[in-house]
Amino acid sequence: MNEAELVEAFKTQMRTDPDVASAVAAIRVLLEFLKRDKGETIQGLRANLKNAIETLSGVDSSVAVSSGGELFLRFISLTSLENPDYSKCKEIMIERGELFLRRISLSRNKIAQLCRTFIKDGGRILTHAYSKVVLKVLEDAAEAKKRFSVYITESQPDQAGQKMAEALTKLGIPVTVILDAAVGYIMEKVDLVIVGAEGVVENGGIINKIGTNQMAVCAKAQNKPFYVVAESFKFVRLFPLNQQDVPDKFKVRGGGGRNHSGFLEINMQQLEIKWKPSSNVVART
Repeated sequence: MNEAELVEAFKTQMRTDPDVASAVAAIRVLLEFLKRDKGETIQGLRANLKNAIETLSGVDSSVAVSSGGELFLRFISLTSLENPDYSKCKEIMIERGELFLRRISLSRNKIAQLCRTFIKDGGRILTHAYSKVVLKVLEDAAEAKKRFSVYITESQPDQAGQKMAEALTKLGIPVTVILDAAVGYIMEKVDLVIVGAEGVVENGGIINKIGTNQMAVCAKAQNKPFYVVAESFKFVRLFPLNQQDVPDKFKVRGGGGRNHSGFLEINMQQLEIKWKPSSNVVART
């Protein structure tokens, strides 16, 4: 597969299965790339896979695509130390790749089952932006006949909270959309906070939609439980000590058929348009 075919395959995955995680879509494409690769050495195959991961990361700059691709490569590459024959080695790599894909595809369901006990009858939950994992957790709780209500931030500038509110409403879950600036006001009314994560860093913090950091700070100040739900393929090899340590490519989202979620600033005097960061890091406390 050449670069154009990689990009088109990834975009097709995202279009045909809107609920799929971008990292899962990327790994499906990488697995197909692995099967079609014409290389003759393990070193060459690894280099080709690394280039493919960089290409997909350029299409969707989310942390999960980058970290998921690296984990996939690391997982399948272990076999290169076990068998000296290239054709046999590649066959095993494909088997390991399919196993890896099956495991991560079940992540959301496992997370939802584990989180069921945290949601109590009559509970009031605050969440931020749109997270497919959080949505699955709340859907599973509703199916278990738990009665609860949800507060969701608007999550400007892309109003991802409105999308989340519509999805929750379809599930029959009572939901109230609040202003991003109203987090401090509403915090005393809720029992817990649940958010997703675009990435989990090595110091225990997370990278997520802008606004998550102040929500975590506010929850801590008012002694409210703050839970983060994320799949293991979102664990990224970063150790940021502050907001500036997060690579710029993870701060502004775009591509992959998805809308940009950075903050659009327009200077009317100079007609200057700038993209502001759409993600920030939440330190472990």
